Amino acid sequence: MRSSLSLLLILLLVLTGCAKRGSITGGLKDTIPPVLTGSIPKNYSTSFDGKVIKLSFDELVKLKDINKQLVVSPPMKTPPVISPTTASKLFTITIKDTLKPNTTYSFNFGQSIQDNNEGNMYPQFKYVFSTGTYVDSLQLAGRITDAYNKKADNFVSVMLYEVDENFTDSIIYKKPPRYVTNTLDSLTTWKLENLKEGKYLLIALKDKSGNNTYQPKSDKIGFRKELITLPNDTLFQIDLFKEDVKFKALKPTLDAGHKLLMGYEGNPENVEVTVKNGEEILKSEVTKFPDKDSVNIWFPKIKADSLGISIKKGDYIKNFYTKIKDQKKDSLSFKKVGKFSFRDNLKIESSIPVDKIDESKITLIRKDSSKVEFKTEYDKFTKQITFIFDKQPSEKYSMRLFPGAITDFYGTVNDTLKYSATTKELSEFGNLRVKLENANRFPIVVELTDAKGNVQATAYTEKETTVDFNALEPNKYTLRIIYDDNKNKRWDSGNYLQKIQPEEVIYFPKEIEVRSNWDVEQPFTLP
Repeated sequence: MRSSLSLLLILLLVLTGCAKRGSITGGLKDTIPPVLTGSIPKNYSTSFDGKVIKLSFDELVKLKDINKQLVVSPPMKTPPVISPTTASKLFTITIKDTLKPNTTYSFNFGQSIQDNNEGNMYPQFKYVFSTGTYVDSLQLAGRITDAYNKKADNFVSVMLYEVDENFTDSIIYKKPPRYVTNTLDSLTTWKLENLKEGKYLLIALKDKSGNNTYQPKSDKIGFRKELITLPNDTLFQIDLFKEDVKFKALKPTLDAGHKLLMGYEGNPENVEVTVKNGEEILKSEVTKFPDKDSVNIWFPKIKADSLGISIKKGDYIKNFYTKIKDQKKDSLSFKKVGKFSFRDNLKIESSIPVDKIDESKITLIRKDSSKVEFKTEYDKFTKQITFIFDKQPSEKYSMRLFPGAITDFYGTVNDTLKYSATTKELSEFGNLRVKLENANRFPIVVELTDAKGNVQATAYTEKETTVDFNALEPNKYTLRIIYDDNKNKRWDSGNYLQKIQPEEVIYFPKEIEVRSNWDVEQPFTLP
């Protein structure tokens, strides 16, 4: 009896130990993308003459960002309508446009097709049909780069215009292309498919308006100067750039007493402005309005109801009449601008254009009260005065501008102004020597930028292959060179109609770290 009870107790303990608590799971996470189970008409159909396409999937599918992701080639004037807009297993494409005869059409859905639960993508799904008796099958591929910036834009359209009896270079401003594809949001490579034999113009657009035509004010463009003949197995690189817009002046308005505000398009550099009171030409000055595409036009204190304003730049001439009235006048003041270091000079900016600088009424001394020789430079457009002098490490400089040192546009002089600036020890900075190898032409602009692409240091060389950047702030820098073919010491953009490509920019492939009290020598082999 006792042995039977013991056996029963052992059996109960074993059963209790086996009955451990657990939780019910939903199984493995779904990682399988949707599958197209059928389409009406079938994918890659020929002799298509309908208006409706039906696509069915094996599970509930949602179309994410379909308006941005879907690329129809050739483009349609009236976009197709896809329904429903909610998750479904069956979608209907209704064509609203008139289809061209003997043409292969493709609907590339990009990354838009996803299952409803886990968001698994059916990437780059394409539905293709032909209104002719066969589907065109040629391809063209390549990559997109930015002509100036290190990183290219996303969602870049790559287009082919057929060169036929109606083709002109200006067609890209007016009509959509024969074929189009898009790099979407993650690629810099592109591929145009289902193309037919022929000769084409190849361009790329960062198409801000999404209308498949080139709008120079808003769009970036890249193009191949030579026409492309298909079939062609070359991989083509297209460099995107923002074209310089032609200068255009907008009607000036009164900004304050004796000062007008004029908006503009393009580049206002070297614009000529003439201000007239009747037939009398008045003294005037043009200065940049900060952070806007506008300039200020300054004129003397005068009693008049209106002024004539003549704007000229190159062959552009525009005349305006602007009413004026008494308003609050600007007062003369100054502010310190920019940073001061071994690489940057001391600068101040005037609120009113400067007419005269009297250096004899300015003193610059070190902390031991010894005088420092200096010279001044004045930039009319920015109203900035730069004080140039030799800087020593671990030094404090004090500058005093006595009354009459600066006379403004209206004859007003400054009150006493005081500014100070200090330098650090040289050991707190680093030095970088760049050795250019395989440079195939000169002059060259060498630039160092920060992580945001802002230029921190620049150098210009007409023949030297060794470039020194001394007293750099410790940081990680991006290095690039510009082949300055027109010798104006800056990068110049291209022009589509003139078939001018932008000046060539080459980036060093890695960031360069500059540390305190370090000397870095970096070879840069140019391709």
